[in-house]
Amino acid sequence: MALVNTEEVSAGLAGMSGLNAFRQIGLMLGLAASVAIGVTVVLWSWTPNYGVLYGALEEQDVSTVLDALRQSGIEAKLDEATGAVLVPKNKIHNARIKLASMGLPKGVSAGFDALENKSNFGVSQFMEKARYQRALEIELARTISSLRSVKNARVHLAVPRQSVFVRNRKKTSASVVVDLFPGRSLENGQVSAITHMVSSSIPNLDVSSVTVVDQKGKLLTSSSANLQIARTGAQFEYINKFEQAYIDRIERLLEPILGPESVRAQVTADIDFTVSEQTQESFNPDAPALRSDQTMVNESSGAINGGVPGALTNQPPGAATVQENVDAGIEPASAVPSSSQRKAIRNYELDKTISHTRFSMGRLKRLSVAVVVDDKLTVVDGNTTRLPRTPEELTRLSNLIKEAVGFDMQRGDRVNVMNSSFMVPAAPEPLPEVPIWEQGWALDIGKKILGGLLVIMVLFGILKPIMRSLATQSREMVPVNTTTKSAATDGAEGMAEDTVTLGAAQDTPAIPAPGSYEQNIMTANKAVEQDPKLVAQVVKNWVAADG
Repeated sequence: MALVNTEEVSAGLAGMSGLNAFRQIGLMLGLAASVAIGVTVVLWSWTPNYGVLYGALEEQDVSTVLDALRQSGIEAKLDEATGAVLVPKNKIHNARIKLASMGLPKGVSAGFDALENKSNFGVSQFMEKARYQRALEIELARTISSLRSVKNARVHLAVPRQSVFVRNRKKTSASVVVDLFPGRSLENGQVSAITHMVSSSIPNLDVSSVTVVDQKGKLLTSSSANLQIARTGAQFEYINKFEQAYIDRIERLLEPILGPESVRAQVTADIDFTVSEQTQESFNPDAPALRSDQTMVNESSGAINGGVPGALTNQPPGAATVQENVDAGIEPASAVPSSSQRKAIRNYELDKTISHTRFSMGRLKRLSVAVVVDDKLTVVDGNTTRLPRTPEELTRLSNLIKEAVGFDMQRGDRVNVMNSSFMVPAAPEPLPEVPIWEQGWALDIGKKILGGLLVIMVLFGILKPIMRSLATQSREMVPVNTTTKSAATDGAEGMAEDTVTLGAAQDTPAIPAPGSYEQNIMTANKAVEQDPKLVAQVVKNWVAADG
């Protein structure tokens, strides 16, 4: 069924032509306002609710963010008053996740690019240094922000004015403030990388003079006063990782055998972080080796009249004597003196071994393992029962754990496996459901329903009554013209037609042909009361017809 009848519309337009100019203008303005209200309500009901995605952004970030959102199929617009980026409320989280995956917004600031756009004519040396230092800070912040865990960064440099005297020179220092993404953190290696990068970019800047702080005010770099505490913390973290590695190894080994959530393990490692060096020199007496052999032999025979070598003697030679031979043909023997000397020097080298040993830090001294296993679950007639594990099973599991952790009895390692019933965790309470009126889609549906009701109210409460009133006026005006024409041509039948016209104007059934005198009088009185002008026109027609 149509909301507005077409016959009423055509009749209303015909009735509108019978009004004066002011009423026609007023009626047209009312109709136009009603249509505008209806269109506005429809547009308002179908327009999504926008929420602020990001507040004040840089101009480059705004254009980049809008382009990225449109490419992702998300409607976005810019608030001209505040410069905020607006998206539908039900898509805010999705839009932020997509922009974060693209690394947006970047918060780009002008670094050395700003120096190219500014003229240096008439600028003091102080301003030039200030601009250069600011540009250097921005460039360092850009580099630090390129790390995946860093959302934004700021760098402050303290560059003192250097003196010509070496003993009066001061060191440069720097501080870095990093804004990390939610759920992210910087490791010690990353903090060390940031400090070395900053110190390498600034002349005369030591690594110890760079301070890194996060957005929560936590100091990420370790000072010299807290160096011992930092070492202790690093050792504690190393022990935790070492123990957790053994725990994961044990649980991964036993869960396929015992079932998931049926084993719990704890490992305590005694680790020695002492750094020691040892040098040892040893000799092997069983394997000597001849290094050198030197032998000296000295032999002499007969008497030697000796004197000072190279000098003549001043003694005359002795008298010659002749020895008489007792036996002919035998030469007498004479005593001839002789001497012999032998000297030997032998050097032996023993087998020598020199060893230099440096024991590494973090040496495992002892390992203690404690494992708790759950009871054995068996299903009998549809009922689950718990049975304790036998000593043979515990022994077998203990041997398996010893092989997994590298058990060493000489080192003092211990492994303890115990059987106990695990507590069955209670079922978590369901989260409360979000009311319908607090959900994002409920507001959009409510707007559409409200817009539809307002449009129906405008149609049935404003437009339809106006068109019906105009249609009624049109039906009243058409019979009057017909009556006037018929009365001018035929005066005898004018009374009957006028009677019919007056009845139609009242929206009552048409009065039949003239009846009794009393009926005609009542009809005439009624017509005079309702429309005096019409009666006067009828009388004029009668008079004109009689004349």
